[in-house]
Amino acid sequence: MSGQRWKKRPDGSNWGEFGAEDQLGRINLVDPEARLRGVREIRTGESFCLSLPLDYPGGNALLAHRDEPRFHYAPRGDGYNFNFALARMSPCACDVVSDEGVTLDTQYSTHWDALGHVGALFDADDDGEDEIVYYNGYRGGEHLVGPEDAGEKKGAHKLGIENLATACAQGRGVLVDLARIYGRERAYVGYDDLMRAMEGMDVEIAPGDFLCIYTGFGELVLSMQKQPDPEVLASSCAGLDGRDDKLLNWITDSGIAAIAADNFAVEAYPARDPDCDPHAKLPLHHHCLFKLGIQLGELWYFEELAAWLHAHGRSAFFLSAPPLRLRGAVGSPVTPIATV
Repeated sequence: MSGQRWKKRPDGSNWGEFGAEDQLGRINLVDPEARLRGVREIRTGESFCLSLPLDYPGGNALLAHRDEPRFHYAPRGDGYNFNFALARMSPCACDVVSDEGVTLDTQYSTHWDALGHVGALFDADDDGEDEIVYYNGYRGGEHLVGPEDAGEKKGAHKLGIENLATACAQGRGVLVDLARIYGRERAYVGYDDLMRAMEGMDVEIAPGDFLCIYTGFGELVLSMQKQPDPEVLASSCAGLDGRDDKLLNWITDSGIAAIAADNFAVEAYPARDPDCDPHAKLPLHHHCLFKLGIQLGELWYFEELAAWLHAHGRSAFFLSAPPLRLRGAVGSPVTPIATV
């Protein structure tokens, strides 16, 4: 295969199936028919915002290396370019302008993970030595260049979030309401649990769909008023069980293009103890981002949408959720919109 970067691909992966240069993964399945299938779910025209306020959860108690947004203002004349009267520069002007800048961690609040977010140490060269490898064999230090790597231009030269932006992340969303079953109880949801939940809600999944998982975690975060309690959050709400092989196999076979959840990592974290070493600490991320190229969305907000869908006996809707077209980023804030 021309351009192939690997001699051995991970067991259960789809590397190369969308082409040697592919950077989209299963978003390739969101074709015009998949989008039209989503459009056909619009029946009333009502819309729901699926994002938390982007300054939530608040502080950095949940992840020390992610900070809430910080605003800053550029000097202008004898003041700042905020509430700046242009009369200071031109006596005849009556305009007042306000601008700002913001430092924003791309995965702090409601966001998409790019395929460059999680890779693995894996012997893609089949020479007995592990390399830092990402989806479809793209390499750490070469295609994804960090501050410890050689070269001046840092960032994701491949597998950046801009690929999802230009692919136009729109299609049919399908909500599975785990909060209605588990409430705030901590639960590891495997294949059998998910199938029971879907059967009870008459959920149908088609290739190219966006699977959305509602756990109630988003409301819990909001209730803490930007003072998150890590212990309470770590012991609350359901999450997908990334150690359940039946669940991972179903994700592979289902053809879903992406998974978005309102919890912190889509999967229940920390994961259950593994059966063997070495192992992925984030097994669902490993399976989806690294092996299959399935985009993951985290910390979304589903409360109002879930209530509406339940009241109307529905589970599907039209989803529009493009990330920022920020080249070289491995994640992006997003304000998803559901239209029913």
